[in-house]
Amino acid sequence: MFKEALRDVVEHTQGGQAGLLMGFDGIAVESHIRDGAEINIETIGMELSVVLKSVMRALESVQAGSTAEVAVQAEKLTLIVRVLNSDYFLALALAPDGNYGKARFLLRLAAPKILSALE
Repeated sequence: MFKEALRDVVEHTQGGQAGLLMGFDGIAVESHIRDGAEINIETIGMELSVVLKSVMRALESVQAGSTAEVAVQAEKLTLIVRVLNSDYFLALALAPDGNYGKARFLLRLAAPKILSALE
């Protein structure tokens, strides 16, 4: 179920390179990498989990509420992270010219399905 959901998000997003379901403990549950994409999404996710926890704590400390989504744009990659709950998050890696809006939309649609399968 998880592999299919990630594959759908990656393959239906222009510029989608890889998708990841990971725990905030840095352990990957599932991932999907588009054929030909040279990206280590699990390593990125492990590093990202540490940063995400800090961002979540910072937002909560200023009473901004819980974190729903975080995006990071780098020279060669854009990462969109959708927080599922206090234990898991989804991440999608896009090419710099990828369709950011559609990526966000597809992650938002996939999140409740994946979350219900986790519980």
